[in-house]
Amino acid sequence: MGLQHARASDAAAADARRMRALQILTLCAPALEAAARDPRAILVWQPLAAAARKMCPDECALLDSATETRFPFSREFIQAAHARWTTDWLAWERTHDDEYKVKAAAIEAEVAAAGPSGLGRARIDAVAGEKLDRYQRRYEEYVRVAKALQALME
Repeated sequence: MGLQHARASDAAAADARRMRALQILTLCAPALEAAARDPRAILVWQPLAAAARKMCPDECALLDSATETRFPFSREFIQAAHARWTTDWLAWERTHDDEYKVKAAAIEAEVAAAGPSGLGRARIDAVAGEKLDRYQRRYEEYVRVAKALQALME
């Protein structure tokens, strides 16, 4: 009777652990979807995932075993997000440069047609300053996120 009760208790505990693991899996689905769309989402969700791993190590071990990787964000997942982040940065950089070349060329054409003036030179300088400012802000974000993703891989 005691052995049968112990087995039933162990089975109930295992079932409860599996149910909690399924709840964690369900809670992480939006994180995985968000991270697939935007690598920055990993930086929001990863601390929550780390807390879940500390609070529910057995359940997370079940998920790791079932997915055959570290759940929810494996090293490979984070590496792919980092690569996507870098690719997106490079595409933005090209587009940004092209956009401001067109803006500068349009102003230079207007200045050439109207004749040199202080206002024309100021407009050209303003576009160059705007280009640099926008680039620096975006680059700052790129570096911050890239370094954070890199740190998660280590």
